[in-house]
Amino acid sequence: MPDATRNDRPESHGLPTEPAPPAAAPKAFLSPPEIAAAFVESGARKAGLGAGKLLLLGLLAGAFIAFASEGSSMAAFNLLARPETYGLGRALAGAIFGTGLMLVVVAGGELFTGNTLILVSVLERRTRLAAMLRNWLLVYAGNLSGSLLVAFMMARSGLFDSGASVLGGMTIKIASRKTALRFEEAFFLGVMCNWLVCLAVWMAAAAKDVAGKLLAVFFPIWLFITSGFEHSVANMYYVPAGILAKANASWAGAALALGVGPEKLAALDWGSFALRNLLPVTLGNIAGGGLFVAFAYWLAYLRGGGKGGEAGATRS
Repeated sequence: MPDATRNDRPESHGLPTEPAPPAAAPKAFLSPPEIAAAFVESGARKAGLGAGKLLLLGLLAGAFIAFASEGSSMAAFNLLARPETYGLGRALAGAIFGTGLMLVVVAGGELFTGNTLILVSVLERRTRLAAMLRNWLLVYAGNLSGSLLVAFMMARSGLFDSGASVLGGMTIKIASRKTALRFEEAFFLGVMCNWLVCLAVWMAAAAKDVAGKLLAVFFPIWLFITSGFEHSVANMYYVPAGILAKANASWAGAALALGVGPEKLAALDWGSFALRNLLPVTLGNIAGGGLFVAFAYWLAYLRGGGKGGEAGATRS
């Protein structure tokens, strides 16, 4: 008959038993070196996507950024119209504009400005330079298509009549101001813009949940819009929307009342959009994202075969 008092556990011989060490909690985010290593692989994947997929995802991303642009204008146009509330208007617009990049990051899309980070993969020789340039060209075309689509629909929707046509007038004023920038001004505004945009994308890649990604996107984008920097894809909506709006006499009259001179109104056209804004801003965006984020972090964490530097240590 078994002894009811018998203890079947291994005898400890009077020595205290050590509890099993607790399992390490999974990390909630990637370290900076791990982010850099992740962009080597994501860049290679992006560069390998088919042309049709890049154009489609580019169109969606362009539309998402255009929705953010028109929504921020709708919210802030009255504040932007008055000098004493202009800064508040920019801050309000910035709080809304981040929704565009959130849609790109979470729902899916290919955004030219964020794809300057493919340079990390090129520097690590995982992606050919020609493949990166192909990605940029196709995504840029897709972004432009999506932005123009939303600009056209906004011009046809009647929403520019909002606020007794002040929204239409402000849409024209924003566009005319962008096409009046000197090349140097537009370039450096583009540099600072995409430095922040790519930091938002970089930090979003660190987060492992949706809430973390949204927070990572929100603050740098809020900062760039509040600062008044220039984003090439956003301008693919802002300037065409202004060009389309100036064909409406009521909206053009509202723009004149807001201080847009007749000569600036006349100078707002597709040529000034391409040469005086889109070209220098695009070059600035490439420099901002490529040099100050992609190249800087490759130099810090990956150069010389580091493969993420302390990334391996943090995973062990």
